[in-house]
Amino acid sequence: MPSPADSPPILPRLRLETRPFHDAVEANAFNQALTAGTVTAAQTAQFQARMYGFVQPYEAALRRHAADFGPGWQLAQRYRAPLILEDLARLGYLAEPPVCPAMPPLETRAQLLGAMYVLEGSTLGGQVIARQLAAADIAGRRFFAGRAERTGPLWKQFGQLLTEAAASEDADAIVASAILTFQTLAKWLTPQ
Repeated sequence: MPSPADSPPILPRLRLETRPFHDAVEANAFNQALTAGTVTAAQTAQFQARMYGFVQPYEAALRRHAADFGPGWQLAQRYRAPLILEDLARLGYLAEPPVCPAMPPLETRAQLLGAMYVLEGSTLGGQVIARQLAAADIAGRRFFAGRAERTGPLWKQFGQLLTEAAASEDADAIVASAILTFQTLAKWLTPQ
């Protein structure tokens, strides 16, 4: 049986093993409209409402387990659900955002680390989306631009912390959680 030292580093492994599931998330109608240059404020509000329904319960689980993470994780800087609510108000979305009824398990540190990989990674793509929405003159892009110039440094810090954490965590469980998080998010963002 290979030892953890024989395992590939967690970040390249996550990138490789989650790629098809990451691509499935990006295949949603909102991203397609962005790419086509046809995105509307209504589509943006609908997408953000769905994102809130996923991000809010994820962040609630992360808050419940905050003691499993040290101050170096800077969890308070990583919460973005309130930014979505601000954006929805700017976009005139008055309904209560729906909440994902079937979140992936977020009870162990390994499960949270896998989910964090997905949600922290979304901050990078969010920067691109914020620019596309600005070009389309659509308000309500704070969630996507959330960390602005801190996005890169916070992602790099997350990668270092995840690499360190993976040395003592079940790397297979982290990867499985990331895959399930991507799968659940893709399904949630594409309502039937």
